Amino acid sequence: MLYAIIASDIPDTLSKRLDARPAHIARLEALKNAGRLILAGPHPAIDSNDPGEAGFTGSLVVAEFNTLQDAQDWTDNDPYIAAGVYDQVVVKPFKKVLP
Repeated sequence: MLYAIIASDIPDTLSKRLDARPAHIARLEALKNAGRLILAGPHPAIDSNDPGEAGFTGSLVVAEFNTLQDAQDWTDNDPYIAAGVYDQVVVKPFKKVLP
């Protein structure tokens, strides 16, 4: 089943985010290579694909996991959590309708 992982950043953590990004991306690449990643990306803090120093306000990941608990366990081990980037993370089932 698909699950949405919706995370909110702690303000002013851009440097922590950038430091942890390679490990975060590596985990997403593993999901992609397993054919389980639907989409992933950050929420820019301003209306721009490259927000620069404005940074990001959070992230969204939609991926396939066997259970909600599996999705939660994967999320709990995210490098952004360990680095103190995320303030809140919600994991919930997602039903893709379109496209």
